[in-house]
Amino acid sequence: MTTVLPAGSGTLHYSVTIYKGQNLRRNSCVSVTAFKRCMQKDLSWSHGVSKSLKTQRYNFSCYPFYASWKPSRTAVNSCLEDGSTKFFDFVVIGSGVAGLRYALEVAKHGSVAVITKAEPHESNTNYAQGGVSAVLCPSDSVESHMRDTIVAGAYLCDEETVRVVCTEGPDRIRELIAMGASFDHGEDGNLHLAREGGHSHHRIVHAADMTGKEIERALLEAVVNDPNISMFQHHFAVDLLTSQDGSETVCHGVDTLNTETLEVVRFISKVTLLASGGAGHIYPTTTNPPVATGDGIAMAHRAEAVISNMEFVQFHPTALADEGLPIKPEKSRENAFLITEAVRGDGGILYNLAKERFMPLYDEREELAPRDVVARSIDDQLKKRNEKYVLLDISHKPREQILAHFPNIAAECLKYGLDITSQPIPVVPAAHYMCGGVRAGLQGETNVRGLYVAGEVACTGLHGANRLASNSLLEALVFARRAVQPSIDHMSQSGFYIGPSSRWAPVMPSSLRSSIMDDILNVTKQVRKDLQSIMWEYVGIVRSTTRLESAEEKIHELETRWEKFLFQRGWEPTMVALEACEMRNLFCCAKLVVSSALARHESRGLHYTIDFPHVEESMRLPTIILPCSTINTTWSSRQLHRQPV
Repeated sequence: MTTVLPAGSGTLHYSVTIYKGQNLRRNSCVSVTAFKRCMQKDLSWSHGVSKSLKTQRYNFSCYPFYASWKPSRTAVNSCLEDGSTKFFDFVVIGSGVAGLRYALEVAKHGSVAVITKAEPHESNTNYAQGGVSAVLCPSDSVESHMRDTIVAGAYLCDEETVRVVCTEGPDRIRELIAMGASFDHGEDGNLHLAREGGHSHHRIVHAADMTGKEIERALLEAVVNDPNISMFQHHFAVDLLTSQDGSETVCHGVDTLNTETLEVVRFISKVTLLASGGAGHIYPTTTNPPVATGDGIAMAHRAEAVISNMEFVQFHPTALADEGLPIKPEKSRENAFLITEAVRGDGGILYNLAKERFMPLYDEREELAPRDVVARSIDDQLKKRNEKYVLLDISHKPREQILAHFPNIAAECLKYGLDITSQPIPVVPAAHYMCGGVRAGLQGETNVRGLYVAGEVACTGLHGANRLASNSLLEALVFARRAVQPSIDHMSQSGFYIGPSSRWAPVMPSSLRSSIMDDILNVTKQVRKDLQSIMWEYVGIVRSTTRLESAEEKIHELETRWEKFLFQRGWEPTMVALEACEMRNLFCCAKLVVSSALARHESRGLHYTIDFPHVEESMRLPTIILPCSTINTTWSSRQLHRQPV
C-alpha cells in the first residue's frame, strides 16, 4: 500500500494500491525526482490547476489507482429544476472513436448517454487522415510494432501497455470491418497497408486519406440504430460530479450546458467514460477541430484525477501553410488543414524554399523519421532561413497514384490553385496531439472511482514522449474495448438515488445585460488569442527554462486580468457560458503543460529544451501531477457533498 502526500500538506490526500493490469501489486512506487511549484494565488473562480502542483516522476510500471471497494448505494444531490436531471447507467463524454466504440459495447448492459459538444461527427477522429496501425501482414510482427512504438516514444513508453495495444490491435480492426467500416484494398484483394514515418513495415490500414471520417461514419451509424443509446449533441460538459467516500473520490456523472437551449442539464450515472479528446487550441495553429479545448483534462484535474506527461505536445510536421498557396483563403481557418504523414510515407520529399532537400542533414531516416524529429527539423529551417513554410513534394509520383491515395488533400489544395500532382505543397508544423492526459491503467481506469478514460484525453503509457504515427486511433479502439468489462462490473455494483438538495448548481448569466455579455465575449476572445500566442512563443517546439518561466508568469497575469474583468462586470461563481468555460479549461491545460515542462530537465521526444539538450537515463520516467488536497475551486460542481457515501 502506497500513500500519496500532496505538496505542501502534512495530511494524507488519498491511499492507493499500486497495480498494473488486473493483478494487484504490492511493491511501492518510489519518487525519483520531486518538483514542487507553488502558484501563489488566492482561490479564484476560474483557476483550473491545483494551487500547489506536485509534479513527480515515477516508474511508469507503477500506477496509483484505487484498491477494491465494497458496493454501496450513492446519495446524489441535485438542486436543478425538474426535468433537467437525467439518469443513465453509463455516461460517455465525447463522440469520437473511443466514446462511440465504448458506448456500443456497454449499451448491451444498460442505458447510455453520449454527450457531445457540437455535432456528433465533430471530433478529432473525423479529421484523422492517415489511418490505423496494426500488424496484419505476415512479414510484420507484434514485436516489430512494439519496437517502432518504443523508439518513437523515446523509450518512455510503458512496455506492457505497448504490448497490449499492439497485440489486440488487429482484432479491433476486424471488428470495425465487421461493423461496416470500409478500408482500401490492393489488387490482390487484401487490405492495402501504407507506411508512415517511424514504422519499419507497411501496417497502416486506411480509407484513402479520410480514414477517421470512415470510422466515424460506421460507428455513428451503429450508435444511431442502438435503442439503448441516447445522443445529446450541443451539450458542453462543465464539470464532473463527485463526492468523497472516505479518502477516495467517486464520480457520479457530469453537469452540462445545452448550448442551443442555454439550459443546464445534469447527468447522473453509475459509470462515466471521459473520451473528450485533446487540447490543441491552447496553441494558435492546430489541426484539431474547434471543440478541442482540453475540457476533459481540465475537468478531470478539478475532480482530483492524476495527470501525466503533459509536456509532450506533438506538433504535426506538415499542416497546410495557407501563406504559400497561390490563392489565399478569404478568411483564416479555425483549424489547420492536415497533410497526412502518409504523403511522406508514400515518397514525399521535404525542401526549403531554395529547393534544397534538408531532412538528410538531420536524421538518417530522412522524411520517414518520427514526427518530433521532422517537426524540429522544419522549425530549425524556418528560423535559420527566416521563412514562413517549407515544401512537401509528392509530384514525382504517378498522377493516378497521388489522386487515388490523397483525394481529399488534392481537392482541398486545388480550391486554392495548387495541383499537388505537379506542384509542391507548402507546409508548416501545427499543434496536433496531446501525448499526456488523465493517467489510466490497462483497463482505462483512473484514481477516481467510476471514472474511466480512453482516447487522446487519456495517458495510458503507449505514446511515451512522442506518438508513433497512426497509433492514436489504435489506442482509442483498444482502450475503449478494455474499459468495457470493468465498467459493467462497476455498474452492476452501484446504485443512486436523489438525496437532499445541493447548495451548488451552475446557472446561465441571464441576470447580466446583453451589452455586458457582449463585452465579456469580446474580451474572452482576445484573452484566448493572447494565451495561444504565449504558448506558441514560449512553450513551442523548442523550449528553454527562462522562456517557460516567462510563460508561467505571463499566463498567471493574463488569467488574473481576465478574472478581474469578469467579476467587475457582475459575473458570479455559479455562472457558466461556453466561451468562459472553454477559457477556464484552456488556462488549466496550458498551466499543466508549462508546469510539466519545467519539471523535465532533459530533452526527450517532443520536449526539447536548449538548457538540457541531451537525454538523461535517470530522467526516463513519466511526469506525474498529483491533485492537491486543498483544492477549493469556487466555480465547480466537483463536490456534491463532502460526507462519506
